[in-house]
Amino acid sequence: MASKIKKLVKKFGFALDGLKSAVSEQVFAIFCVVGLVVFAAMFAFEVSLYEKIILILTVTFVMTLELINSRIERVLDIFQPNQDPNVKVIKDISAAAVLLACFGAAIIGILIFWPHVRSLFF
Repeated sequence: MASKIKKLVKKFGFALDGLKSAVSEQVFAIFCVVGLVVFAAMFAFEVSLYEKIILILTVTFVMTLELINSRIERVLDIFQPNQDPNVKVIKDISAAAVLLACFGAAIIGILIFWPHVRSLFF
C-alpha cells in the first residue's frame, strides 16, 4: 500500500513539473494571470454558485486546451523541425481550438460579469 502511495505522489510530482514548464511559456503564463483575475472577480462580485462553477470550468478548459496545443506544437517540431505546410495546418488548427475557446470564455465572462460591472457605474 505504501509503495502505491509513493508511486501516486511521484506521478503528481511529474504533473507539477509539467505545470512549472508550462508556466514558463508566455501564452500559458498570460492565461494564468487572466485566470487569477477571473477568480478574483468571481469573489469580488456576488456571482452565484453555478456561475462560479461555469467560470472555473471555462478557465480550466482554456488552460487545458493551451497545454494540449503547446504539446502538439512541440511534438511536431521534434518530428518535423523544417517548415512543412502540413505541419503548419495542424499547428494552425490546434491554435484555432484555443482561440475559439478564448472567444467562448470571453462571452461567458461578459454574460456573467457585465450586470455586476454595469451596476457599479449606473
